[in-house]
Amino acid sequence: MAALAYTGGKREINYYFSVRSAKVLALGAVLLLTACHTASRRYRGGDTCEYLLSSGRFLGEKVWQPHSCMMHKYKNSEAKNCLIDKHVVFIGDSRIRQLFYSFIKLINWSIKIHNGSNEALAQYKINITSIAPLLEKLAISSDVYWVLQDPVYEDMLSESRKMITNEKIDAYNEAAVRILNSSSRNSKAKVKVFSVSKLIAQETIMKSADGLHLPESSRDTNAMILMNVYCNKIMKPIDGSCCQPQPPLTLIQKIAFCFFTLSIFGYLIISLIHRNNYRKNKTCTDLESGDEKKPAISTPNVSTLEMLLHCFCKLGLIMTYFYLCDRANLFMKENKFYTHSSFFIPIVYILVLGVFYTENTKETKVLNREQTDEWKGWMQLVILIYHISGASTFLPVYMHIRVLVAAYLFQTGYGHFSYFWIKGDFGVYRVCQVLFRLNFLVVVLCIVMDRPYQFYYFVPLVTVWFMIIYATLAVWPQIVQKKANGNCLWHFGLLLKLICLLICIYFLSYSQGAFEKIFSFWPLSKCFELNGNVYEWWFRWKLDRYVVFHGMLFAFIYLALQKHQMISEGKGDPLFSNRVSNVLLFISIVSFLTYSIWASSCKNKTECNELHPSVSVVQILAFILIRNIPGYVRSVYSSFFAWFGKISLELFICQYHIWLAADTKGILVLIPGYPMFNVLVSTFIFVCVAHEISQITNDLAQIVVPKDNSTLLKRLLCVAGFFSGLHFFSAMQDQSRH
Repeated sequence: MAALAYTGGKREINYYFSVRSAKVLALGAVLLLTACHTASRRYRGGDTCEYLLSSGRFLGEKVWQPHSCMMHKYKNSEAKNCLIDKHVVFIGDSRIRQLFYSFIKLINWSIKIHNGSNEALAQYKINITSIAPLLEKLAISSDVYWVLQDPVYEDMLSESRKMITNEKIDAYNEAAVRILNSSSRNSKAKVKVFSVSKLIAQETIMKSADGLHLPESSRDTNAMILMNVYCNKIMKPIDGSCCQPQPPLTLIQKIAFCFFTLSIFGYLIISLIHRNNYRKNKTCTDLESGDEKKPAISTPNVSTLEMLLHCFCKLGLIMTYFYLCDRANLFMKENKFYTHSSFFIPIVYILVLGVFYTENTKETKVLNREQTDEWKGWMQLVILIYHISGASTFLPVYMHIRVLVAAYLFQTGYGHFSYFWIKGDFGVYRVCQVLFRLNFLVVVLCIVMDRPYQFYYFVPLVTVWFMIIYATLAVWPQIVQKKANGNCLWHFGLLLKLICLLICIYFLSYSQGAFEKIFSFWPLSKCFELNGNVYEWWFRWKLDRYVVFHGMLFAFIYLALQKHQMISEGKGDPLFSNRVSNVLLFISIVSFLTYSIWASSCKNKTECNELHPSVSVVQILAFILIRNIPGYVRSVYSSFFAWFGKISLELFICQYHIWLAADTKGILVLIPGYPMFNVLVSTFIFVCVAHEISQITNDLAQIVVPKDNSTLLKRLLCVAGFFSGLHFFSAMQDQSRH
């Protein structure tokens, strides 16, 4: 996608057709994959419990990955909640084992006792046949699992166990499966075969102490599988998709489905009428003129209503794909598994691509638009690789990713402060435009995917910080650059405002009670609560509490230096004098490396997160100076990274459901069995969707947010009514659930 965008970037028409062709190809891939998975579900069945009990593979040495679904790792507290007031029978503790061996002697069955004779196998078949009806009767009201015999490691068996061969074990297992399957006529009374234990044993029996008994890690895996089989449908863990039924549609989701369906039909009808009228008008004009003309190549003008319905039509199709990926049990999901190679190799790959696609910048100012797009782009790609590889378990990587998130917020402070300071535009139109572009996709996803607003934590974070920046600068007295140029005292007034903001941030960060009181009032509570409280929101806000202030302060200092011509931003020129530039570069490089060393030596996340808000700005400022002080570095940028930077917000949000899975806990599997090919295909579709949503958002922003204040006020009242209705339907849904 980025390569296509790059080759067409010099010619707008080539860019349009290249990206458009990529999106058509992505649409074709989605339709084909949907058809294939639908057919596979019908042919093989859609019960993920069957896959959990029968198939899977190891990721590394100890992580078991079932086929097509995700297995939740249950904690003690979760297991207790699941099994409370439940009766679960295990046959096999020390006293039961004695009774079991007595029973075995009575029915004359044992590979070891009978030295692997065929007579014992025949008797075993007779016994299974006689016990099968009793098991089926028990399976009507309870879950009954038949555990297949695990293979042995024959080379390690003692002399007294040499007759226990894998060939004999396979014969016994085949007999049991055949008899149980043939005798089961009622699907509700079916005895389930726990065959996955055999697969696990095949991979781990070499680590057995005696060649017969499995190592402890394998037994723990089997126990966890049984917990998932029984408890997932009760506890409904996000990261445990195995054995979970598809969640029922909520009332709000049904309304959204109807809305998008009507939009599609409405667009088709209006588009058809519009084009028919256009053809009639063209025909009449040609006949009146008496000239015989060829059909016109140009298309008719598109009305605002048709454009609006067209946007909702495309959005409806995209939201259907979102729902199929992460709510319907159509596509497969897998757990993440971190290895150093899965994170660092893709990082090296994208860095090489970024350097390869290098162009000259149109302007050479510090943090110009192309440079900030580039910055957002490579940071977003690193964050995506971090998420899909599960690198949060590796603390040094986690800390550096925290700096990237902080850098996004730094740009929020820098960009919005610069706009308000230079333009002096505090109008409602500007505010509504920014809020719409930030929140439109998230609001739609909250409705379609049935998730709270705070679930997409980054958007609430940048939204609140935008409003804080706006309030700080818009409140009386409004101090802008034009006013401050006439009197330097206004600069001190602005600094006083920033100091007051810093004091408020410091107070709220150390007063959780005050923070929760502010955000516990309706309607703020509906936006910022997660699992019934605002603690998660307080934690997220506190984690990067100072960096937006740092961005505002940096913008103020930079613009003041620029105004007084104390920096040189000419093409190829160093930002300061050679001596000062060299000193600052040395300090920046040392500071950058010092932070990395500190982040790599942290002992735990809690300790690191305590210091992160105060020290993250060190690496951010160091990067800005390293990137901008040398004139030749400031004069170029990576168009590859900049292309992704323009859709960075959409990439960050869309990854939740159509690239990752189970609300970012797992990985979406469109093509099972081929991990690398699956990532390539899902990434291609994911990037195309993010780019299309970015265009839809921009188009809707021009239609939905008018420049006329009176019209805009009416629209805002409609929005208030919409969210009030949404709250009403949500309350009705909650009552129906209880």
